[in-house]
Amino acid sequence: MAPQHPLIDRPAPSFSIPDSNGELFQFPPEKEGRPIRKPIALFFYPESGTYGCTREACHFRDALVENDIYKRSDVLVVGISSDPVEKQNAFVAKHKLSYPVLSDTDHAAHKAYKIGRGMLGLSDARITFVIDRNGIVKGVLNASLSFSGHAKFVAKELEKMQDSDATEARVGQESGTPSLNPSEAEERGELARAAQAVCG
Repeated sequence: MAPQHPLIDRPAPSFSIPDSNGELFQFPPEKEGRPIRKPIALFFYPESGTYGCTREACHFRDALVENDIYKRSDVLVVGISSDPVEKQNAFVAKHKLSYPVLSDTDHAAHKAYKIGRGMLGLSDARITFVIDRNGIVKGVLNASLSFSGHAKFVAKELEKMQDSDATEARVGQESGTPSLNPSEAEERGELARAAQAVCG
């Protein structure tokens, strides 16, 4: 059995590198100064334009439209390779990729996520990370030869996250008192005062 990746159950490392338009992309992404609260599929791949990497990128593109768990979870997909911005831009345009594709020519993100070399050490490894809504790495797939398995792996991890969230919500409802909205609280207060007046 392969050893567990050291980032499992740890906060996802941050980095800032260019996207396919040359704009600086901050990861994890933020909205109005706060980290976004949605799962993220961060996939590192060897080289834009090669057969396997193209198929992998298109699998993620199609899953965002066709796969129910991708749509329900509102997952953010982000692709990264060491290709320059110009090549990423052409790759995104040619295959109509609907998610950010980043250029990591200096391997800053690769180093942060401990991405080594792939088969025979000839290229970067193909590794996918699934990060939960709290920014914690929950799943890692290191499979350089299985370009078709990464989008499926993300779907399974998203299903597990959804099941876990549902269980936590159910336990919380069973163990705690449901919160009241202001009008309900006021109504209960008036009833309590009326009952006290009658009994007093």
